[in-house]
Amino acid sequence: MGFLLARAGGRAIRGLNRGLEPFGLRTRHYTVLMAAAQHGGLAQRELGDLLGIDPSAVVALVDDLQTAGLVRRDPHPDDRRTRLVVLTDEGLKTFGEAAALASKIDDETLAPLDAAERATLADLLRRIARP
Repeated sequence: MGFLLARAGGRAIRGLNRGLEPFGLRTRHYTVLMAAAQHGGLAQRELGDLLGIDPSAVVALVDDLQTAGLVRRDPHPDDRRTRLVVLTDEGLKTFGEAAALASKIDDETLAPLDAAERATLADLLRRIARP
């Protein structure tokens, strides 16, 4: 089972990485943008916990995205030591375009499955992906 999950995941990631190339992004960058967009800004620690990424990797990803002008680090309203990762206007635009592309790539990847099978697969993956 692990082998099949790895093969399927690898195929999905490779497809998404190819699609994200024009944006100068990789899958991990996209997941940071997605999390920040969905939550309206998160601390780097929260991003790491949510995405299951090592904190040092989160710093590097956020640095890349900040250099590209897609995110900024805003002060946390309740903790002066913490910065929130927030999408810039350009980041929102880029994320919207990348999300539309990611949806198309998901459709291509999942083409062998009908709608009910896709829903079942998504439910099963959510259940086993929980920490």
